[in-house]
Amino acid sequence: MKQALGIFEIKSMLAAITAADAMVKAADVTIVDFNFVGSGIVSVMVEGEVAAVKAAIESAEKSAKDLAEIVSINVIPRPHDEVAKLLK
Repeated sequence: MKQALGIFEIKSMLAAITAADAMVKAADVTIVDFNFVGSGIVSVMVEGEVAAVKAAIESAEKSAKDLAEIVSINVIPRPHDEVAKLLK
């Protein structure tokens, strides 16, 4: 995996969809995973260039923070190839 990976977790399906929409509209990123973690938590993962992923995550935070509780946010600039195996 050569591109950055952004992970956004929030406690609401509606807020997760809103965040995902904001991410792909704000920057040139691709949604690689949309996962129901449990207890109402939804995780959205995007990949793209580092700056694009950071911009996408910031946009998601702004658009969804008033809708639900954000659980965690993380940007991994250049994840190791072993991490890519987790997404398959």
